[in-house]
Amino acid sequence: MDTPVINALRGDNYTRAILLTIITVMIFGLQDAVAKVLVQTYSPFQITMMRYWAFAAFSLFLVSRRAPLRHALRSRVPLWQVLRGVLLMADIWLFALALQTVPLGELQSISLIYPLLVTLFAIPILGEKVGIFRIVAIGVGFMGALFIVRPGGLAMNIGVVYAVASAGFYALYIVFTRKVGQHDSARTSMVYVSVIGLVLSGIVGVFHWQPMGWGDILLVVFIMGTTTAAHGLMMVALSMAPASVVQPFNYFSLPWAIVLSFVIFGHLIDLLSLVGAAIIVAAGLVVMARERMRRVQRGQPTPPH
Repeated sequence: MDTPVINALRGDNYTRAILLTIITVMIFGLQDAVAKVLVQTYSPFQITMMRYWAFAAFSLFLVSRRAPLRHALRSRVPLWQVLRGVLLMADIWLFALALQTVPLGELQSISLIYPLLVTLFAIPILGEKVGIFRIVAIGVGFMGALFIVRPGGLAMNIGVVYAVASAGFYALYIVFTRKVGQHDSARTSMVYVSVIGLVLSGIVGVFHWQPMGWGDILLVVFIMGTTTAAHGLMMVALSMAPASVVQPFNYFSLPWAIVLSFVIFGHLIDLLSLVGAAIIVAAGLVVMARERMRRVQRGQPTPPH
């Protein structure tokens, strides 16, 4: 097969991967909107537990198809793997708590500071060097966040604190995922995240259990079903194109969250907050592009998030 045909097939796969990524982002956005409805009545810990059941079941099923789970649990760095599971669970809990009070558009805007935090945390944890170019971009991104929580903007309440903390824990989770990736397989990492999250969410969630009506149960079933579908679609997308290609399209989550916030909850993000969100996205894309450029120059693969 000649090179033009190979390039055409590759481009077609990239297009499909990008489309699948956008669909995945839309599904996750719908999940967040449904979860926001539910956490107004039920404990975020209960909804998180039920949502995590679907993710864990899907992950463990995929791993068990290749080898017994006990083999995947053999880690060279088990403490780091446990820490990853705790960090991801803390991120999910905090995000669910933030959903109670923070509008979807503003919440998604704040959440998108995580790529900037990843760059910062990678300095002490992974020993990465960050030049002045990325430092400036990170500073600009944090200024964008201040636009959102400025006086007269988004009300400073505990929900905002939860949102920022959620982004921080998720960034740490990504950094430690890169760290354990130097020692363990992706299957081992997936099993540890699934098992640790399943145990933690269950231990906490059971103490916050409230009986649910059939209508709300159907909403939870929707969340659980779409969780499996979205993770499956993202895996297919990443099999068609590297993470560096599809990752920028995850920022579509912001305009989608703004639309859902207006259509479902009647909340429209104000202009200055929108400007702040745009600054965060721009800074994140700049940092992402710079990191990719440096890795290409060094001949290193771009690590998946």
